[in-house]
Amino acid sequence: MQEKDVQPPQSPYLRIEHLTKQFGSFWALKELSLEVFPGEFVCFLGPSGCGKTTLLRAIAGLETQTSGRIFQADREISNLPASQRDFGIVFQSYALFPNLTVADNVGYGLVSRRMPKVEIATRVADLLRLVGLPDSGPKYPAQLSGGMQQRVALARALALSPGLLLLDEPLSALDARVRAYLRQEIRQLHKRLGVTTIMVTHDQEEALTMADRIVVMNHGVIEQVGTPIQVYREPASAFVADFVGKTNLLAGVVVKPGLARYGAMDLSCDIGIQPGPGSEVTLAIRPEDVVVRNVDANAENTFAVRVAEMEFLGSFCRVGLAIHGDKPALLADFSINTVRDLSISEGMEMLVGLPSERIRVFPGAPSAS
Repeated sequence: MQEKDVQPPQSPYLRIEHLTKQFGSFWALKELSLEVFPGEFVCFLGPSGCGKTTLLRAIAGLETQTSGRIFQADREISNLPASQRDFGIVFQSYALFPNLTVADNVGYGLVSRRMPKVEIATRVADLLRLVGLPDSGPKYPAQLSGGMQQRVALARALALSPGLLLLDEPLSALDARVRAYLRQEIRQLHKRLGVTTIMVTHDQEEALTMADRIVVMNHGVIEQVGTPIQVYREPASAFVADFVGKTNLLAGVVVKPGLARYGAMDLSCDIGIQPGPGSEVTLAIRPEDVVVRNVDANAENTFAVRVAEMEFLGSFCRVGLAIHGDKPALLADFSINTVRDLSISEGMEMLVGLPSERIRVFPGAPSAS
């Protein structure tokens, strides 16, 4: 995985300032600020109820914020109705006109703009090919599967080449193979058109593979904004580390700067002046960062484990490692080649290492899952 070379310009295309949204006593968004730059593909990522769809709807004018301001292309749109904002949107539901053919659904906005019929037909045909439905133009939505209807909705949103494209989990209704195909197609289309795009998703794989930057949200606030590699390799909080990818979260206590104790083991890791000695911390390390090849028994952060369980996941095995007792205390991902070369099997004992530079340290004990 390589980080995308994204150098956004200084002036944002979309600027959100101190946005809040309250439903009764529930705060869906809390003083949220964000900038999205021209041509970016940004994903709002987070669990259900974190506020990501509410934020998207506020940008579209489908929800009225309690306070805060929104600017698009240096124009304040905070109080403009949705009809006066420059965006195309795809909802989780299909929202197609049942009495219109697929072609008429896709071309509906083009007709409203009085484009020539020949241009409309060409544009609609191109979009239907893009979403994998080249022969579906004469059909009606009821004749299509749910996944096909969502692709029609995507084509309709793209038809007007909007300045801002908003996608609310547009791929959630599709099967895995079609979803992977459309991920690539949407990304390629974005590169070709350069339209600023915001996508809401709870699927971390979608966010990691499609986004220039990911906005990780939780309980109405932004936990972190960064490129996929930054969010994955340098999570800003234990929540981000746990939500994006698989992570071992270990309860530790600070011994001194650079050293934390986990159980009976002292682990070298990057701990600054804060938190101080005796403070509870969460130590996070990705399963793929657990080292098993060429481990030096005298090296730091090296200890004996027993393979308690193994789960075959195709190109790698997820291995539960017991440190003390019978239950797995640490998960490790070993490639199939590593498992074969080292003859790793349940019950065997071996040495593993935790590279100090790969251990992230967060204040406080791990939250209960």
